[in-house]
Amino acid sequence: MDYPYNHAIIDPAHLDRLAEVAVKVGLRLEPGQDLVMTAPVSALPLVRRIVDHAYKAGAGLVTPFLSDEEITLSRYQNAPDESFDRASSWLYEGMAKAFSGNAARLAIVGDNPMLLSGEDPSKVARANKANSIAYQPALEKIAGFDINWNIVAYPGPSWAKLVFPQDSEEMAVAKLAHAIFAASRVDRDDPVAEWKAHNAQLAERTAWLNGRNFSALHFKGPGTDLVVGLADGHEWQGGASTAKNGITCNPNIPTEEVFTTPHARRVSGTARSTKPLSHQGTLIENIEVRFEDGRIVEAKASRGEDVLRKVLETDEGASRLGEVALVPHSSPISKSGLLFYNTLFDENAACHIALGQCYSKCFIDGANLSAEEIAARGGNKSFIHIDWMIGSDEVDIDGMHVDGRREPVFRKGEWA
Repeated sequence: MDYPYNHAIIDPAHLDRLAEVAVKVGLRLEPGQDLVMTAPVSALPLVRRIVDHAYKAGAGLVTPFLSDEEITLSRYQNAPDESFDRASSWLYEGMAKAFSGNAARLAIVGDNPMLLSGEDPSKVARANKANSIAYQPALEKIAGFDINWNIVAYPGPSWAKLVFPQDSEEMAVAKLAHAIFAASRVDRDDPVAEWKAHNAQLAERTAWLNGRNFSALHFKGPGTDLVVGLADGHEWQGGASTAKNGITCNPNIPTEEVFTTPHARRVSGTARSTKPLSHQGTLIENIEVRFEDGRIVEAKASRGEDVLRKVLETDEGASRLGEVALVPHSSPISKSGLLFYNTLFDENAACHIALGQCYSKCFIDGANLSAEEIAARGGNKSFIHIDWMIGSDEVDIDGMHVDGRREPVFRKGEWA
């Protein structure tokens, strides 16, 4: 597939700043450190710039792995049925070995989020499950925050056309590039300084929440009346965080959230999604769930309900929460009015919860806790981690103390 528009309409100065921010802010790559990078082939212009900035920062070895939409589709159209219960475990084991050796991880997203929407849902679900299981050794290093890692985005043509369907491909790519650069704060004169200031604001929010030490959060809005118990010894995080290897990095660019770990067995009530969830080629709309004792016992959606149900059946932890995150409705991504069909962006437009695996870093002294200790404190374990939005300008959130006192946290989608 040819991508004739990449250089012509994507501002090269902004693209270079994004690469610099990925290395200097997202990863804070250290001299001698290796880097494992994944990206779609459409993002090669950004890949090349990141490699340049990584080696200028002293990287030991940069190893990129590239994916291609047509190759991905070829499997669904031509592969034998048994292919969909397999995954490249040898590759993920190699990545886990690299991370054990302190290699950093960078992912560039940019493919069409709806690429598999026309394929057999059962094959998609089987392939996703096989991939999730095979990816576990590497995912544990990332979810456990053993290493510095980062995700950034590039405006692939098929993704751009999904976000801006009425525009030509050239114009859609230009618009999506503009939106990515703005959300990533690289359309400013000094994006590294902008990120320093933004991280300081997020740190203030996490410090306030950690000082309150709420036992639970109560979300109240249309279709949502949800009490999310917080894990014992939970710790709020946001913006820049320090990995177990001692490097302070920004895992997500962009990011507007502060987040922590819920107690997997202390969630009750109902929740309704406020934005569609784009998951592995399926758009899941109007999710409505009911929790009892931390577990989803009822689930429905106006679209993609069969996929949602398969997700919840992935494993025992898939129907429990691994993350709760607070994002003001006035966040830049929310104000853009765009649905990006990509969690990296859409989760930063609204408060959200995540099904599945928790982050061990969201516990006090989490780096030194065993898997058994994390589970005992309420941390969830699963092969998946899927964020979906439950926040809007109609949602209020109260912090609940152990003694029953309540304190406003959000009112009408904004910090109280």
